[in-house]
Amino acid sequence: MPEDKVDNRPICFVVMGFGKKTDFESGRTFDLDRTYEGIIAPAAIAAGFRPIRADEILHSSVIDLPMYEMLLRADVVVADISTANPNAIYELGVRHALRPRTTIIMKEDQGRYFFDLNHSATFNYRHLGEDIGYKETIRAQKDLENLIISVTNSEHVDSPVYTFIPELQQPRMSDADFAAVVEEAEDRQEHIMELSAKAEALVKESSFSAAVHIFDAVHRLRPNEPHFIQRLVLAKYKSKIPTELTALMESLLDLQKLDPENSNDPETLGLAGAIHKRLWLLTNDRPQLDKAIDFYRRGFEFRRDYYNGENAALCYDLRSSIQTDDGEKIFDRLSAKKIRLSIVDIIDEIMISEHFPDRRDRKWIFATMANVAFALGLSERKVEFEAAFLAENPADWEVETFKSSWGQLLALGYS
Repeated sequence: MPEDKVDNRPICFVVMGFGKKTDFESGRTFDLDRTYEGIIAPAAIAAGFRPIRADEILHSSVIDLPMYEMLLRADVVVADISTANPNAIYELGVRHALRPRTTIIMKEDQGRYFFDLNHSATFNYRHLGEDIGYKETIRAQKDLENLIISVTNSEHVDSPVYTFIPELQQPRMSDADFAAVVEEAEDRQEHIMELSAKAEALVKESSFSAAVHIFDAVHRLRPNEPHFIQRLVLAKYKSKIPTELTALMESLLDLQKLDPENSNDPETLGLAGAIHKRLWLLTNDRPQLDKAIDFYRRGFEFRRDYYNGENAALCYDLRSSIQTDDGEKIFDRLSAKKIRLSIVDIIDEIMISEHFPDRRDRKWIFATMANVAFALGLSERKVEFEAAFLAENPADWEVETFKSSWGQLLALGYS
């Protein structure tokens, strides 16, 4: 790097997960990219620091030398442990062993600590569904900026290790080695972010085949990141390349890396349900529909996830239409109705929140409510929420997905 372009800002090393992660204790899903891009990075920059994100940017499967070097030399470390991410918690412990001060722990405010961290600087923020509202983002940015400045200007020991072993000596490493680690980390971070953003733009344009190639490249760079596996699976089965059946089977194979049979993650379960439902529609193989119901139902029951719930109800209706036993037919129709009534309660509760206008999943809430209202005979609400969905300017493929569900309900006799 040329002399006049050297970035001499102090380093803020950010230890956290990547993409959407589920807190398996509370069942809530957080978009940690929103946390980093909306709160942590802007706060660090405003405080005069150069943010470098950890997670698996520096290591593909196990913590390695560059990560230890960064944890030792970074001027400040911000560790988000909201979803009890094992890497983040381990790396936080390493930082506490290497440095007596300038470590900040942050978490979503409804989460809990899994061990005693009373000696550490802590910071809470609030997620709305998978997202963070505008007001909370601005509030959290400023508060975190002030905390970063405060801890770096303080002599307070925030590491439990150095608190209880005050004679411990902090280890050292050379400036040249650290500079090389920082540059490599920053370059790789920017490369992954750029690729991911390009792939997401292609998905929005319904260019799924092109998105598959980019998500596949990102997945090879980050093979253990569930978020990129999920996005690759979505793009692949939507692409229908080389044939729809082949794309579905290959997507299902990719999804096995996330062990959907034993997963409680709503995104993974929703993808598994979608693939099996489409396999049934193509093949009329009844076990595929049974599997779709199982995955969608689990996603709804474990996490009260409205997307999984709406699709579980639709699949129950689809199975009811092919049942030969009258009792089974009635059971499926009643199961579908019960789920839809629950979804109305869930969405009504979401929508009365003062933070609802800030949620980024509004369009899917509106789409779900429109279809649920239609199936329950709530015609006025159906019209209201369909208009609200379209007002969110959804992508063409999102409108197609919405209309497909509505068309299936019409074919089942709803009106």
